[in-house]
Amino acid sequence: MSVKIAIVGRPNVGKSTLFNRLIGRKLAIVHDQPGVTRDRKEAKGKLQNMALEVIDTAGYEYSKEDSLEKRMWKQTRRAIGEADVCLFLFDARDGIQPYDEHFADLVRQSGKPVILLANKCEGRLQEDSVHEAYRLGLGEPIPFSAEHGLGLLDLYEALKPFDKKEEKTEPEFIDFEGLSEEEINAVLDEKAKAKPIQLAIVGRPNVGKSTLVNALLNDERMLTGPEAGVTRDAITSEWEWKGRKINLVDTAGLRRQSRVEDSLEKMSAASTKHAAYMAQVVVLVLDADAVLDKQDLTIAREVIDEGRALVIAVNKWDIANRQEALQKLNDKLQTSLTQAEGVPTVTISALKKEGLDKLMSAVFKVYDRWNVRIPTAPLNKWFEDIKDNCPPPLGKNKRRIKLRYITQAKTRPPSFYMFSSNPEGLPDSYLRYLTNSLRETFNLGGIPIRLNVRKTGNPYADKKERRNPLRKMAKPKE
Repeated sequence: MSVKIAIVGRPNVGKSTLFNRLIGRKLAIVHDQPGVTRDRKEAKGKLQNMALEVIDTAGYEYSKEDSLEKRMWKQTRRAIGEADVCLFLFDARDGIQPYDEHFADLVRQSGKPVILLANKCEGRLQEDSVHEAYRLGLGEPIPFSAEHGLGLLDLYEALKPFDKKEEKTEPEFIDFEGLSEEEINAVLDEKAKAKPIQLAIVGRPNVGKSTLVNALLNDERMLTGPEAGVTRDAITSEWEWKGRKINLVDTAGLRRQSRVEDSLEKMSAASTKHAAYMAQVVVLVLDADAVLDKQDLTIAREVIDEGRALVIAVNKWDIANRQEALQKLNDKLQTSLTQAEGVPTVTISALKKEGLDKLMSAVFKVYDRWNVRIPTAPLNKWFEDIKDNCPPPLGKNKRRIKLRYITQAKTRPPSFYMFSSNPEGLPDSYLRYLTNSLRETFNLGGIPIRLNVRKTGNPYADKKERRNPLRKMAKPKE
């Protein structure tokens, strides 16, 4: 069992820095600007030999009802309720502020155990601030520095009473002896299905990404609202759909790069792109009133270039001019996104929770295609048919370019090596034809296909040398 901890405190006291420290990587955006964290972010971490589930939360500020800050506080309150213990941070350099005292009252009312951390105590110990913290009524403060890792041993000792050890289990042993290749592959496929799918939701700002994530989770997990750019971090939620485990990632909206000037927005964009890069399937959410504009196409191309499976979700379908929107979408897909022909397009209403089953069915279809390995016999038959029905063009030397053989090198995405007598002579149009034929023949729509061409030598050269080995010998000097 792991200890579930919620990191709480007013804005800019170092909560996200501590979160990154405990999970061992820079997952949360850290910035000098107060109030960067909005949604609660969760990840697994470790402190010495203690397993942790760490929740980063938004900084508390008093605010009006229905404001963004009030919605942020509701998320923080939920995190406190889910945690085994709260880590309450305050800035030892600033001393105790009114917000610290007010927030301490709210945390005490929750009844949760609290560990008080006097952060930013690096260098000269801020003794006055540390002693002043006793008036918060949260116990003895631990001098700490999240940035430099000072005080981690004291934190470990404070967390020990909450650590519920579990018995170690032996790793599962699979006996493959006596199984055929097909049976072994079936067992491995079942093992792969037990692993969670990495699914990222991306798109422009204000197209309904967080609303879609909340609808799928059936929970108000993400902050939503009319304000553009509410989500800043990439937030991962563990989820199941019809027995399949999924790591569902909500991301910040991506604007055109030329419009991004603020350093915080640049960090949010980098976080989104990293989430898409780490995903296996990416759902691109579009607004039905403005389908596939220039920025949508840019995002789609980047997803495909990274080798990820793609599904397009047209949101706000309940209020759109449906026929007009669908016609625009199909026209743009055919002309502007040819490198991923056959991308599944699903119409949804995230607000009304309509079309979600269709969306997830499409996600798993493209995921299976992304993992497909084509058997050798059908692949070779396709290759021979291609050579017979549409042979490659003549090369510069006016000779027919020969295609020798093809093999699938890897999956995720499907990648093939084709061997030819003259790879440089094959025009791009012919390679696109081969790729599209592969996609159509083996039902690989919605995923990128990698087709690499390599050169083969003259197969008769070695035979000549074997027949006459003296050809390789140098002539003796006279």
